[in-house]
Amino acid sequence: MSPITTHVLDISLGEPAEGVVITLAKLDEHGQPTAVGHGVTNADGRVTTLLPPGEAAPGVYRLTFETTAYFARTHRESFYPRIEVTFHVTEAESHYHVPLLLSPFGYSTYRGS
Repeated sequence: MSPITTHVLDISLGEPAEGVVITLAKLDEHGQPTAVGHGVTNADGRVTTLLPPGEAAPGVYRLTFETTAYFARTHRESFYPRIEVTFHVTEAESHYHVPLLLSPFGYSTYRGS
């Protein structure tokens, strides 16, 4: 499994958000991103293949969730065209799970397990 994973739940519908395109980037010391992984949430709202096992080096990473297309498929407007979550990886051997709780006009995230 990828050392960095995510799970998107659409809390306005009370179900996983399937089909959300996600990009994982590693930021350099100037904050410039380099894409290192990409995926689409499955029927359970999860992406577990962003990086090969053992490929997460310490540093700052950013997950970008492309929400416009997801909400368009469900015939809803969204205030946020994309959501970016930036976080630190401090231990390369650890697992980092970053869930996103999503609705058309708000979101929340946290470090999961």
